[in-house]
Amino acid sequence: MTTLSEKISDQSTREVSKRVSQSVFDGSRLRVVLLVDVHDGAQQQFLEAYEQLCNQVAQVPGHVSDQLCQSIENPSQWLITSEWESAPPFLTWVNSEEHVRMVEPLHSCVRDTRSLRFHIVRETGGEPAGAASRRRLQTSPRIGDGVIRHALTFTVKPGSEREVKRILSGYASPEARVDETTRLCRTSLFMHGNRVVRAIEVRGDLLAALRHVARQPEVRAVEEAINPYLEQDRDLDDQESARVFFTRAALPAVHHVTVDELTEGDRQALYYPALPDRGMQLAELLAQQDEAAAEDPDSPVLRSTIFQRDDVVVRLVDVRPGADAGALLTGPGRQAALAGLLDGEPVGMDLVTDRRSPDA
Repeated sequence: MTTLSEKISDQSTREVSKRVSQSVFDGSRLRVVLLVDVHDGAQQQFLEAYEQLCNQVAQVPGHVSDQLCQSIENPSQWLITSEWESAPPFLTWVNSEEHVRMVEPLHSCVRDTRSLRFHIVRETGGEPAGAASRRRLQTSPRIGDGVIRHALTFTVKPGSEREVKRILSGYASPEARVDETTRLCRTSLFMHGNRVVRAIEVRGDLLAALRHVARQPEVRAVEEAINPYLEQDRDLDDQESARVFFTRAALPAVHHVTVDELTEGDRQALYYPALPDRGMQLAELLAQQDEAAAEDPDSPVLRSTIFQRDDVVVRLVDVRPGADAGALLTGPGRQAALAGLLDGEPVGMDLVTDRRSPDA
């Protein structure tokens, strides 16, 4: 059986650009670490929920193995690690409705969770003959800029777009400083039709920054104001309702590339409606296009981040001032491949607000 990781082009055979600071498309194995804080007295309930989840995950294409560990110092602290053939099959599963339903039994017995994802760069220990070709490592460490990129996306009721845009454009910016090591750098908000995309750039701890933003009175007021217009109902006073909403709204960054210069550019976003089950392949095609653009001195692209979840693909691009948005569309060499993955034309999204921290 051909797995998703095999359908995604084998990038172990081509050199990865040093301008790429983040990518899930290099074909290397993935290690996922889930830190879990279990409610006091709920350890057995948690173990039973894990056993059920473990049996289901074992059937997911791309899954290799997992371990469940309990702290020797605090019985309420648990660690779940899993290995995957590569990042794309894991992300396809973890961002699916199937995953939302599958992990539901866990949340009644846990106080907090934290998920970390790592490409495997080096390892020690022997392995069976011939296994090395199937157990690919990340060829070299990536050099980033210290900024974590994440996005949220959701839809509002048709006919409410103008009011939602007014609400989202008028709120006061939250405090940028989260703690000694974490701060908000930039928030960019776009709309196309009834779809909203909020892109966030954070230096430090993303989870701490998201929790910090959620606690700010000005942000809470905006979230409450748009509640009546959301297509997916939510109750921010109900922890489970809020968790499910933001789980479904998460739009992870799967690729980021930047040119060498530090020129400030104009920020644009393009929305690519993917055919069912083609979102990851579409995101990879766009990633290859942006890598090529970063090497081309005549390209208008300064920085590009691709966000993808299910069939939603968004490309956030900083371009040289005055660049034509049409120049950001796929070049002739990839138009046929792009057409085979799209359920409609790519479109530019309307910029609602773009806010930077003064010392970002």
